[in-house]
Amino acid sequence: MIKRALQHTFSLLNVDYVHLNAKWNYRNVISPYYRIYYIDRGAGKISDPTVLLKLEPGHLYIIPSFTLCNLSCNDHLGQYFVQFFEESNDGTSLFSNNRTILKAEASDIDIKLFIRLLEINPGRGINRSDNPKIYEKNIFYKEYQELNNQQNIATYMETQGILLQLVAKFLNPKIYTYHEKNIIPIKITETLSYILVNLHQELSVSYLASRVNQNIDYFSRLFKEYTGERPINYINEKRIERAQYLMATSRMAHSEISLQTGFENSSYFSKTFKKFTGMSPREYKKQIYSVGFDHQG
Repeated sequence: MIKRALQHTFSLLNVDYVHLNAKWNYRNVISPYYRIYYIDRGAGKISDPTVLLKLEPGHLYIIPSFTLCNLSCNDHLGQYFVQFFEESNDGTSLFSNNRTILKAEASDIDIKLFIRLLEINPGRGINRSDNPKIYEKNIFYKEYQELNNQQNIATYMETQGILLQLVAKFLNPKIYTYHEKNIIPIKITETLSYILVNLHQELSVSYLASRVNQNIDYFSRLFKEYTGERPINYINEKRIERAQYLMATSRMAHSEISLQTGFENSSYFSKTFKKFTGMSPREYKKQIYSVGFDHQG
């Protein structure tokens, strides 16, 4: 009998119900956390580079982390929303190979899950100042994480269970084609873990290969076979994801973030950042301030 272990957990950021209007209109949004919406009235639009969906009552929508999207409402929109971070054993997201917005028809159970999530997590809405000069994101993120730490075990487990059920809604084979991974060789699994812990260090392919006593070419082929990417591209992708997280949750200067994520200089950091996100670090920071905690869901 094969024992299957849960690889992914979630950390609640915000949950609330909001009434939106035409001011809810943002483009090129990309965040390090997930969003799930349930619409109960009105209409709006949501899109990513490959899909345009109408926000309509009776439906759920998920925006995976690091998914570029546009959000808009022409008139009014009633929206339950939850925002949360994802953690996984190997740093790989459930949607790493399919970062796109998905839509699912909601059931009575889904609605009750949102209501229950609000009930057991009061005061977790986006209720801060709209002025980026007033609110300090790093303080607020830490505050919300501390609220998670203070939950009693029953509330924590129930919150995890609800988030898992809501995410599972979008992993239904009718909505999302999930490709089961082959069993990854232990040397590759260990390397993935090492990379995530040491993003701030020099991570050459030759060094990673020598750590697991493999030839560079063989190691690179094996790495790509099981991750879908060459080692350097994978490392840079994870470094940029970490940089996006730090830009959203701290007040670090770009030069400090580039060092914290292992880039040899700010110029290379900026070039790589734009390659992966389509925006310069400065443009991304501006987008975070305009959309992050002040867009009401």
